Order: sequence, then C-alpha cells, then structure tokens
Amino acid sequence: MHVDPYIILGSAVVGFLVGMTGAGGGALMTPMLILLFGVQPSKAISSDLVAAVMMRPIGAAVHLRQRTVNLRLVRLMVLGSVPMAFLGAYVLSLMGHAKSAQTNIEKALGAALLVGASAMVLRYLLDRRSGQARHAVVHEVTPRPLRTVAIGMIGGIVVGITSVGSGSLMIVMLLFLYPMLGANQLVGTDLTQAVPLTAAAALGALAFGHVDFGVTASLAIGSVPAVFVGSLFSSLAPDRYVRPVITFVIAASGLKYVGIDATTLGWLLCAALLAIAAAWLFVKRPWGRPSSDLGLAAELENTAASPPKALTHLIRTEAPEITELDAAAASRARGERPDT
Repeated sequence: MHVDPYIILGSAVVGFLVGMTGAGGGALMTPMLILLFGVQPSKAISSDLVAAVMMRPIGAAVHLRQRTVNLRLVRLMVLGSVPMAFLGAYVLSLMGHAKSAQTNIEKALGAALLVGASAMVLRYLLDRRSGQARHAVVHEVTPRPLRTVAIGMIGGIVVGITSVGSGSLMIVMLLFLYPMLGANQLVGTDLTQAVPLTAAAALGALAFGHVDFGVTASLAIGSVPAVFVGSLFSSLAPDRYVRPVITFVIAASGLKYVGIDATTLGWLLCAALLAIAAAWLFVKRPWGRPSSDLGLAAELENTAASPPKALTHLIRTEAPEITELDAAAASRARGERPDT
C-alpha cells in the first residue's frame, strides 16, 4: 500500500472546501484522482466512496448536535438510497476493467457531474428567491413518503455508479419536493442521510473489489482533518465566492468526461467566463458606485466640520444665565456699570 503525499495535499484542499460549503466532495475528489493522478476511473470512484465514509460523519455529527436534522426524512431517504447504492456498485463491477468499459464509466461520471453542476446552479437560484415563501423549519415539515423514498433511490443508484450526487444533487431534489424549506434548513438532513448512503456504496465497492487502499488512505489522511478545520471556519466562509468556483470546476470536469476535446473545452470555458463576467457587470453595475461613495464621504466630512446646531440651541435655551454673566463681564471691562 503506497500513500501518495500529493493526493494527501489535494484531498486536504477539497476537504477544506467541503467543510466550508458542504458541497463538491465526490464531484471534485474523483475528477482530481483521474485527471491529476491518473487513477483508473473505477478505482477512483470506489476509493473515494470508502474515504467519504470517514469524512461525511463529521459534518453530520455537528448538525445532529445542533438539532438541525429531520430524522424522519433521513429514514425515508435511506430506505431508498441504501439498496440502490449496492445495486449501483454491482453495476459498476459489471462494467469491468476493459478500455471500452472505462470509457463508459467516464461518460456516466461526466453526465453525473453536469447534472450536479446544474443542480448547484438551481440551488443558488432557489436560494436567491427563498425570501418569498421558504420560512418553514425542517422539523415542522410533514414528510411525503413515496416521493422522498424515490429521491433516495435516484441518489443511491447515481452515487453507487459514479460517487457523485449525495450532496448537491439530492438537496436540490429535496428543495423541489419541499418548496417551503430553504437550503439552509436541509443541509443537516442531507449530510446525515449521506452517511449511510456512502457507507452502503463503499461496502458494495469493497465487496466487488475495486478499492485501491493506498489511494483511500491518502484521501482519508488529507480530507478528514481538513473537513474538520473547514467546518470550524464555515461561518466565515465566503460562500457566494467559493460555491461558484466549485460549480465551475465540476462543470468543466463533466464536459471533459463526456468526450469534449481539450481545445473545444478551453474555448467553451473562456466563453463561459466571459458570459459570467458580463452578467455580473450588468447586474452589479460597479461603475455607478464611486460617485455615490464620494458624495457620502463629503457629506460626512461637512457634518463633522460644522458645529451641531441642536447642541448650540440647547446651550442657548437651557442656560440663559451664562449669556447674562458674559454680558456683565464685558460691561465691567469697558468701565460701565451694569444695570441692576
């Protein structure tokens, strides 16, 4: 068993991002292993699943301690996801190790990554609109059993085959099923249900023999402490900046896996960056800010330089004897006798 220090470093970076934002675990870790370290796709997926069993309980334990988990929803999702995760691992084993099979696995992974990136964009848009009606608390929700079990089944088969989707994909499906809840109310429930889901998928991977224990050990050594540190900084995380970066990387990896060549992918990413920058400029209009800021600064400076009129009026009206004493002193100075 060989422990790779570079995989440890890479998994630490991904683990820190997962700890801060709660997203991007499988969707970033597996592409990193395949694209950067040349790990065979089936081994990368299985090793990532086994390492996730040690990583995900950290976030779940924090939310259980804070009582932000709806255990009824967790039980329903686990009822559907755990059997399907075993089935997904079995399907992965049937694909074999041949070149054509690995190509099919990469395409399936690419499709899952693109779906995950789209789900994260939808989640962002739903969060932007959450001020309208998403005010319910997760414990007050009445579960919809059949649809919730179906969400677990979809997530389980996708995770078992590709290791992607237990976070971003399933939480978006929950947001559509329970439109009165905001994403912040579902994070704890989603993280908790992901623990038995990834455990089932990992057991399936161990049973069918695709795990590289050196890769798994490297991932665990780097990601587990990094997730803990990231969770401590979660309240300070600039989520509006980190999550779009993760979404962009996931989408780029997905496009690469589905068969787009490097040159075309480069042009597509450049066009996407330009479109995002143009949209940001159109919405934020930063060129209109300096003048207002300067006007506010000038107003504050004038206010500080001029004496407060209210205070002057208060002195004049509340203390008239001060004015009389000053007039008497001036008369004595001129040699005049003050009026009595």
